[in-house]
Formats: sequence, C-alpha cells, structure tokens
Amino acid sequence: MIALLLTAAAAQATAVTISPLAGTRDASEQTQISFLGAAASQIHDVSVVGSRSGAHTGRLESYASATGASFLPSHPFVAGEQVTVRALVGHTSLTSDFTVAYQDNHDYSSSASAAQAKPAPARSFASEPTLQPPPVSIDFDSPQAAPGDVFLTFAHGAGQSGPMIVDGSGQLVWFRPVPKGLTAADFQVEHYGGRPVLVWWQGDIPNLGIGFGTDEIYDSHYRLVAQIKGGNGYQADLHDARITPRGSAFITSNTLVHADLASGGGPREGVLVDSVVQEIDIKTGLVMFEWHSYGHVALSESYSPPHDSSGEPWDWFHLNSISPGPNDDLLISSRNTSALYDVSLAGGRVLWRIGGKHPTFKMDAGTGMAYQHDARWQPDHTITLFDDGAAPKKHAQSRAIRLTIDWAHQTVHLVGRDVRTPPLLTGSQGNDQVLPNGDSFVGWGEVPYFTEFSPSGQMVLDGRMPAPAQSYRAYKFLWNASPADPPAISVQPAGGADTVYTSWNGATQVTQWRVLAGASAASLSPVSTFVKTGFESAVSVPRSATHFAVQALDATGRLLGVSPTVTAGS
Repeated sequence: MIALLLTAAAAQATAVTISPLAGTRDASEQTQISFLGAAASQIHDVSVVGSRSGAHTGRLESYASATGASFLPSHPFVAGEQVTVRALVGHTSLTSDFTVAYQDNHDYSSSASAAQAKPAPARSFASEPTLQPPPVSIDFDSPQAAPGDVFLTFAHGAGQSGPMIVDGSGQLVWFRPVPKGLTAADFQVEHYGGRPVLVWWQGDIPNLGIGFGTDEIYDSHYRLVAQIKGGNGYQADLHDARITPRGSAFITSNTLVHADLASGGGPREGVLVDSVVQEIDIKTGLVMFEWHSYGHVALSESYSPPHDSSGEPWDWFHLNSISPGPNDDLLISSRNTSALYDVSLAGGRVLWRIGGKHPTFKMDAGTGMAYQHDARWQPDHTITLFDDGAAPKKHAQSRAIRLTIDWAHQTVHLVGRDVRTPPLLTGSQGNDQVLPNGDSFVGWGEVPYFTEFSPSGQMVLDGRMPAPAQSYRAYKFLWNASPADPPAISVQPAGGADTVYTSWNGATQVTQWRVLAGASAASLSPVSTFVKTGFESAVSVPRSATHFAVQALDATGRLLGVSPTVTAGS
C-alpha cells in the first residue's frame, strides 16, 4: 500500500506500513493486520470489518525486533470478502483495505524429491551408522582459493537429504539428516543475536517446484535456537531466508489461489501460484510486512505459459531470492519473468525492473538473463546473480554475472562474468556468493557442481557431488564449532586386534585422537594417540582390553571432548 504518515504531538512524522498492503487481491483468511512503524501504545480504535464476516475483535501484540504490532483477529475472514481496516495512530487516522482469496485446497504434498530419487553413492561410518551423506569430490584446488568450508544440501539422490559441511578437500565436517520424506535447501551461515548461526530450510517440495516447510536456526553447538515459520496461514518456502540485524527475517512463501488468468493467456477460472514475501519477527513469529507478486506485477510479464487445464496451478512468477537494499527496499528475483524487481518496503510498489518484458533500464551487451536465481545487492551497489539460461534453453551455458546501474544514462552494464571450463548449463537453482577476498563461489544448482572463481575469473576450486544429486545453493564460510554431543566411538574385532573407529560430527578443532582402554570403565588408561584422518578415523589396538573410550584433542593437545565408554563389538 502507499505508506501512510502519522503525526504525533511534538514528534517528527514517522512512516507506518499496514499489511496486508492496500489493494492486496488474495490475502489469507487467517491474516493478521500488521502495523510496522508505530508502537502498540500509539495504536488505538482499531476497526477491522469484513464485507461478509462483519466486525472483528482482536488483540494487539508487539514485535520484539522493531517498532510495531500486529492486530490478531479473534476469528478468520471469509473467502472473497473485502476487508476494511481503520485505526488511530497517534492523532492520525489510517485506512487500508484488501480482498480475501479463494484459496485452492488441493493436496500437492507428494514430494518431488521422493519421485526423482535414483541410485547414487552414499557414505557410511562405523561410529555414526545413522549418517549416510553423499561423497563429495574436489577435482581441482589451488592455493589461491579462499579459506573456509563448503556448505551444501543433498537432494534428489539415494540416501538422506540434509544440510552438509565439507572441508576444502571434500572431507565431511558435519551432516544432519532431515526427517524422512522431507528435503533440505539453502544451507548457510547467517548472524542472529550477534552470533554466527546455521540456517537452512526443510520441508516438502511438491512437483510444483515450491516448498512448504520451516527455516531452522542452529548455533555453533548444533543446538536449535529458533524456527522461522511463515505467518498468516502460509508456510516458509525453500527459496530464501535472510535474517536482518534487528532480529527479523525476510522469507519467501507461496499461496495457491483461484484467480482470473485471462490477462496472462490462461483460463478465466484458474489456479495461480502467488509468490509472497514476509518479514517475520523471529522471537514472536508475528508478520511485520507482507508483499504479494499478484497485483504488483502483471500476469502478462511471465515467460512461463499458463496451463490449458483450469485446475493445474500456474507458477507464473516463481520468486527465488530476496536481498534487502540500501534505501528501504527489497531486490527480488523472479525466475519465470526473467526479471529483477526493486520493491519499496514503505508501500510495496515496484520501483524499477532489470530485464524481463518491461525493463526500466536499457540492457547493455551481455546483461540479458534468463530464468536467473540469487540476485544480491553488494556493498559497492553492484548486483550479482546466477544466470541459469535454461529450461527452456536460452543460453549456451550458465554463468554468474555482476551488473551495475548507470543511473545517469538509465543503463545496466555488465561488470563481471564467471563461466566454468568445461561449461555447464543448468535448468534450475544455483547461486553466486561473493567471498571476503573478492572470489565468487558458485553453486550450479541442478547440476551437482560448485566452483570458486578469482576476481579475474580464473577457476581456483572445483568440486561435485555424484549425479543425480544436487544442492539448491552452495556456499563457502569460515566455521568454528564445538558440538554439544560427545564424540562417537565403535570398536570392532579385526583378527587378533580391535579396531577403534571414532568421529565427532561437526567438531572443527580436532586434530588428533587418544584411545583409552581397560578392563572396566573405571580403569581406562591411554593406549594410543593418532592423527585425525577424516570425518571418521580408525586405529588398531591389541586385544588386551574390554572397555574403550576416545578423547578428542586439538593441535596443542588440549582436551576437547570424551566419548562414552563402550565394549568391543559395539
């Protein structure tokens, strides 16, 4: 909606944004009314009236991360009705209105990951038998590659899906399988509460190519800190979650609604997949802001043709990234319009477009993109993105590019381009992460590769998972962690000796192991110290004891953790 100004006595004017934004065509029956920019104590005389459901009572709840509050209606709205919102904020009257959607209630929950699963190698470990991650290969590495670990999510192959960290040689650092039948995506390091945290999405991915799930936040001890859930009756989508410094998160979501698709070449009575952006107050779960692509972008901008069947959902927009900008704006990427949109957070208006059918700027040589992902503002105000260029094929190869806007001449210029040798062409997903040293770390999405490029475009690292596995995005981060769980141990007979297997899922400082053995748990003493050789290390010890444990040591010999005591054969 158009941002509304409130004026309080003896106070400077402050912008207040009400969501659902004014004119929203397909709000949820379960929507709350969000007042962002005014404290609950300033909001009075709230009136929420549905044209069918009548007046709604409710309560105001404040946000923890920003000034604002949500009005939570005591009962839901009714599909198809017009809702009018009025409130007194300070001494200013605010008014907004929106329409409630006829939502499509068909069950699309059959998982695409299960349907596409094919045989693919998986690793196994004696000390961690419940973990079955894929092997990761580093095919090319150089001293010029930036330090750090690689962050992946394994999907579309046999074995377990889950967030995974491997080191620069491809050795597993940490893996966490998600519950069976679910898929993980978009695994990275962000900051929450002033500390680095692990963030990933997990949920169900129907054949629609969108997700229904939650975003998980874990600390450096691999303990759950918080979950980010979609609000207003929606679920978090797999495509993006960006935690803000103030403790909120911008997430993607989707809603399937009945709509007139004639303006996009579809049936007058069809089902639309509407892409939604929400800002969620993490501590309270309240919705602070909500933007819908439907109503802000014309259906005719889509390059994805509508279906002939009125009951088959049309994913006309397919929002796949969110990047908060420097001017109270959001840069969002739409795969199916092949365009980037800069959206005002004050009122949801599209300020300008890059690419697509109606670009705001002239597109200079090399800037044309098709079905792109992962558009990001960079500190120098350039924009990076992953240009898939396929499905259907538009380019000869996928690439990571950097763009700059020449405001004086209203032109978009190409200022950087990274392509792999030999080239890859991927039909979906992918990302371009700018590392602290200026390198670009590129995940190839549907194609199971990741590549690091120097600022001059030279490949300095290249790795892969076994096909048909894929990782939605791939990242590289410096990561330091100490698991809350103890090290794992298994002791197996091997001829006249025993082999001790040990690992510590997620530990980053272990360089050596010390084996303790004895006739009982109370009589353990050191029998061997050996160098850590990978995720799981093994050593053979003489068969002279019945009870075993291991100690994890760092490079200085400092004790980091101790495993449970076990007996041989366990």
